[in-house]
Amino acid sequence: MNLRELQEEREFEILSPYSSFSRNSRGREVEETPCDIRTDYQRDRDRILHSKSFRRLKHKTQVFIAPEGDHYRTRLTHTLEVSQIARTIARALRLNEDLTEAIALAHDLGHTPFGHAGEYALNGVSELGFKHYQQSIRVVEILENKGKGLNLTWEVRDGILNHPTKGRPSTLEGAIVRLSDKIAYINHDIDDAIRGHILSEKDLPKEYTDVLGLTSKERISIMVHDIVTNSMDQDAIIMSQHIMTAMTGMRQFMFENVYIDSKAKEHEEKAQNMLTQLFLYFKEHTHLLPPEFLVMIDDGELVERVVSDYIAGMTDRYAIRKFMDLFVPSSWKEL
Repeated sequence: MNLRELQEEREFEILSPYSSFSRNSRGREVEETPCDIRTDYQRDRDRILHSKSFRRLKHKTQVFIAPEGDHYRTRLTHTLEVSQIARTIARALRLNEDLTEAIALAHDLGHTPFGHAGEYALNGVSELGFKHYQQSIRVVEILENKGKGLNLTWEVRDGILNHPTKGRPSTLEGAIVRLSDKIAYINHDIDDAIRGHILSEKDLPKEYTDVLGLTSKERISIMVHDIVTNSMDQDAIIMSQHIMTAMTGMRQFMFENVYIDSKAKEHEEKAQNMLTQLFLYFKEHTHLLPPEFLVMIDDGELVERVVSDYIAGMTDRYAIRKFMDLFVPSSWKEL
């Protein structure tokens, strides 16, 4: 019996009966020889962590576009915070921490530059529409690894696709990530809004802070404890109604005071216009796309989908540079 098989056996001894056991995975689209050291979910986590799309998250906006300061969240730091919260819950409930971490690390791989502003721009300009969670699946199934995809297990892909509010993950680990995503972004977006002088602590509705706490540390701790307490030895991930109501109310408060028409969003229109112009340009000039995207068109992929793939994969700074190259006159010198 090799090390992987020993770990798989140990899962049956240690984990909850409601856990997603590595040995019971529904497998991959393309069958592979198992690793002799790592379980399938550990391999998935490692593939995600070493992917190019994961590394690009460090230069993609979370909420604040081009903030002045080094401590505002990026899409990468958001992803790591989701992973930390989700792993804490999974470990406490004796669920599969490796599966939970893999889903958390991959859930936003398909996000555009400039955060949700970029997502709205592509969704508006492309007749095919655009949703970042669907794009995350395209990244791991098609776009990564030179067009071969990462060949992740079914359970990881299900968790990625179903992490939004309306999603219905098939595993408890996926359900943990779905809630952890909200816990993370609500609280770190409050932190960033206070740092950016858009909000102060006293602006937060007392009806919600009385329930959730006055600081991000308190709020995260209360929500995590609530999920663990209510979900222990259950076949569902449960948040008590009064905590859920307060979290939903705080999320709505953030939409009304930060996510829409605040100082944090003053550059969104520019960012959306930039991505819209890039989309329209490359739709008409497909020969200027990188070779790997031209191959996709030759293989029958729709032009609008491939152009969306290209733009969604850009970092903020790459999108700005590409826009400048195409649309902004530069100085020249005589040869």
